[in-house]
Amino acid sequence: MDHTDGRPDDAGPHRNTVLVVDDEPINRMVLEGVLPRHLRVIAATSGIKALEMASGEPRPDLILLDIMMPDMDGFEVLKRLREEPATRDIPVILVTALIDEDSEQRGFGLGAADYIHKPIRAAIVNARVQVQLEAKAARDMLDRNNQRLRHKVESGSQALEKAQMQLMQAEKMASLGQLAAGIAHEINNPVGFVGSNLGSLETYVRDLLALVDAYERGVQRVAEPAAFAEAAALRGKFDYAFLCEDILSLLKESAEGVDRVRKIVSDLKDYSHTSVAEWHWADLHQGLESTLNMARNQLKYHCTVVKELGELPPVYCLGSQLNQVFMNLIVNAAQAIQEQGEIRLRTGRLGDDQVWISVTDTGKGIPAEDLQRIFEPFYTTKPVGQGTGLGLSLSWGIVERHHGRIDVRSEVGKGTTFTITLPIEPPPEATGG
Repeated sequence: MDHTDGRPDDAGPHRNTVLVVDDEPINRMVLEGVLPRHLRVIAATSGIKALEMASGEPRPDLILLDIMMPDMDGFEVLKRLREEPATRDIPVILVTALIDEDSEQRGFGLGAADYIHKPIRAAIVNARVQVQLEAKAARDMLDRNNQRLRHKVESGSQALEKAQMQLMQAEKMASLGQLAAGIAHEINNPVGFVGSNLGSLETYVRDLLALVDAYERGVQRVAEPAAFAEAAALRGKFDYAFLCEDILSLLKESAEGVDRVRKIVSDLKDYSHTSVAEWHWADLHQGLESTLNMARNQLKYHCTVVKELGELPPVYCLGSQLNQVFMNLIVNAAQAIQEQGEIRLRTGRLGDDQVWISVTDTGKGIPAEDLQRIFEPFYTTKPVGQGTGLGLSLSWGIVERHHGRIDVRSEVGKGTTFTITLPIEPPPEATGG
């Protein structure tokens, strides 16, 4: 019957297991007797049982396999062991009374590691068993090291790819910042001219209207008002009273439009922060306002923005990078709302040394299986062409660089909340100080 040799199991967690396969009890007893006591020895009485035990637990580190057995001989057992992934790497020493060269060649051809010839001699058995166990231990160690190395290479490759994408995004933002600064400068000059001219034009129009009113009062005093009949007719034809009211209204609307352009240019400069590319003390509320104005086109048709802003101190940060995080979260919130919905921006202080900013939407929510992966590079749940899968990954990296964190809560059909927590002043190693 199949059994262990009854030796005490006190050799520790790395005790090697040897499977002895022989249909003759006396042969099994001899092999079990000569093997060192520190080995765990298990035995099988047939080839079929040997295959079962080889793929079971405890998994053998070495098999001593008799060739001449009924039903299934050692060659067939060896062949089947090598066909199974679970057992193909277990070294097998064939034990036989055969001494012909053809049998040895056949065994080695099937994958035998060594031969032991009967009659059994303890010194030879122990030497060859020791060699095979040490060789297997070395191979196992090499496999483990290779697996660790592959894991490190894969992790390093992913980290490198992420770093490269973050660098590309940073360069892109820097380029956009420079472009924004140039555009702002080019727009500011003509907008300044228009604004100044509109102010002067309003003054001139009011003066002209006052002059016309003075002439009208004079006409009323002359002896022959009929001389001004043509002027009176044109006054009625052009609806002079409406023109006086509307021209001032048009000038006011034009001045408001110019102010709007100035505000957009100012927000563009604040958002890009090209003049402050280093760590600096920043007003996060100003950054949120600038980002909202920049994202207005994404929001104005189907999103209501509600702001619940607490008292925040200045935060030492990379302002333009945090603006990019705000933009990613606000745009994602807008895209999650399919028809009409609400985006709620909230801020507050956490203790004496942290602040928090949250962006909540009433959109479709994120399924639980996606929630675990949304910060992975290139992972996106958006349709093809609507997302690169980098926005949240880059946001995570930016917040992590500030020694902060991003938390997310979501419920399908109800919406999602992203909460950013930041230190008011990151440690010196974060800022390079």
